[in-house]
Amino acid sequence: MSTVSGEEITSTGVAPPPVREGTGAAGPVPGGTPVFPPRAMGAPRAWLRLLASEMELTFRRPRNLAMLAVLALVPVLIGFALRAFGGADESGEGFAFLGQITGNGLFLTFAALSILVQLLLPVAVAVVAGDAVAGEAGIGTLRYLLAAPAGRGRLLGVKYANAVLFALAAVALVALSALLVGVLLFPAGPVTLLSGTTVPLLDGVLRIGVVVLYVTAGMAALAAVALALSTLTEVSVGAIASTVVLVVVAQVLAVIPQLSGLQPYLLTHWWNGFDGVLRDPVATGDMGQGLLVFAAYIAVFGSIAWARFTSKDITC
Repeated sequence: MSTVSGEEITSTGVAPPPVREGTGAAGPVPGGTPVFPPRAMGAPRAWLRLLASEMELTFRRPRNLAMLAVLALVPVLIGFALRAFGGADESGEGFAFLGQITGNGLFLTFAALSILVQLLLPVAVAVVAGDAVAGEAGIGTLRYLLAAPAGRGRLLGVKYANAVLFALAAVALVALSALLVGVLLFPAGPVTLLSGTTVPLLDGVLRIGVVVLYVTAGMAALAAVALALSTLTEVSVGAIASTVVLVVVAQVLAVIPQLSGLQPYLLTHWWNGFDGVLRDPVATGDMGQGLLVFAAYIAVFGSIAWARFTSKDITC
């Protein structure tokens, strides 16, 4: 092999084709220095950097911080209202667990989540996930994001992971706020489960952690729906409003007796399934079915989002 005018010539007299960076082999560059592909661990690091940047923007946005503040304030208002005006009736009708709060402050966590999961938590998640793609397209920054060598699939994955982490932060914040207020305002001790069994305080706190993860899984399924809608429009308000409307419609359908056959297929039907944690033994069958429904929604709407986002023309 010889070199003529800075080019390598093989024994056949034909110059080898240049190899682009990232194709898995070294390629010649001016000056004779070969370019090697990035290390295998470079892609995960780049993904994490992109996710960290996305999360920083999300958690620094005043709108999102205001929503988190409202979510954290609701358990405080519930706790002080029960403290000032007395507990609910012993049957706990209206919302689950309200009747048990004055006897054990840990139940404020379960009550707050059962209330907020009806609308306020879904709205917060819908705002972040619905704005993920449509918001970027609306302000004209999506095209510049796609110009970076991240790939559409990776960018969509980062957007979804960011929405899920926001949902986890929101649910954990509600649980922590309710737990602190409940312990400060009401007695706290061994927890009497819905099945009548009494478990230690630490066991009750661990069950709260399971509830947080279960509710987050439900919100992750909703985030997939909102993200799919976000890829269908360039107006974030439309994606957010559509997601909220779907939640309200599902809740209305769930209370119509003639449509009871639809309930197992409705996402909202399983959001309060975390009450299985308060049984002995834990109702893993019912909660597992809820998790399967969440996974199905994530798979279906995640596929819709991926198919739409990776094939759409970006003009703005």
